[in-house]
Amino acid sequence: MSINCEILDLRAFLLVADTRSFHRAAEALHVSQPALSRRIQKLESAVGAPLLERTTRSVAPTAVGQNLLPLVRRMIDEFDGSLFASRGVDDGRGSQVTIACLPTAAFYFLPSVIARFHEDHPNVRFRILDIPATEGLQAVERGEVEFGVNFMGASDPELEFDALVEDPFVLACRRDHPLATKRRVTWSDIAQHPLITVHRTSGNRTLLDGALARENLKLSWFYEVTHLSTSLGLVEAGVGISVLPRMATPQQEHSILVTREIAPPVVSRTIGIVRRRGAVLSPAAERFLQMLKNTWQKP
Repeated sequence: MSINCEILDLRAFLLVADTRSFHRAAEALHVSQPALSRRIQKLESAVGAPLLERTTRSVAPTAVGQNLLPLVRRMIDEFDGSLFASRGVDDGRGSQVTIACLPTAAFYFLPSVIARFHEDHPNVRFRILDIPATEGLQAVERGEVEFGVNFMGASDPELEFDALVEDPFVLACRRDHPLATKRRVTWSDIAQHPLITVHRTSGNRTLLDGALARENLKLSWFYEVTHLSTSLGLVEAGVGISVLPRMATPQQEHSILVTREIAPPVVSRTIGIVRRRGAVLSPAAERFLQMLKNTWQKP
């Protein structure tokens, strides 16, 4: 099924949603309000659902409109970037690469590659959605991003998953903690101390719990948090210890925290590239993806 709409229809919807005003959007587009309303109605007819809720005082996206906004924003950004590139215009913007990335990978995994890429392509902009694994997967599936850096998606038939690197779970504790004296700890060692973990809805928690269950191992979590960074803060305060992916821990020597390998069974997550099966990436995204693979993929 094809949807017939023009780029101006999409720009109109985006401006109304951003400004929350037909009047301000019409002024920005240099059109009359009736003409703007006709464009919105045309787009809503093409989509088959209302995109904006109108009251006498305000305008806001509907649930359908809210879901459509990120995709429309990316489409317009890519269109504008491609248009300027095809005209040979260097306006300082260039094209844009939009990706979804695990927060830990966005902090430790991407910066060096982005810095190298920027040297060769200084006008390519990046929009990085540093969001949890499940949300990142949804962003890829909905087309909000061109690809994602994730540890989920390998079993989804609609997605392609290319493994890049293994990220094992390790123990994080204070330097003055009894377990810090060991070079490697066991799961039995860990079970004897108060544990800090992310909430059970987290993809990391699901992966860890599943791996331990297969080995008939069980840990009693004492504290639950939403973000891995919070668990490290609690560890640093001496509240307890934590088991988390190595990528989420300080990569340089830390004055308070240390990490220790955990004896088998080793629990690890595979970090990889996830993208919609058969999707064609923009030239800039394809070049960046190849650099990412060349830098991080195991031989």
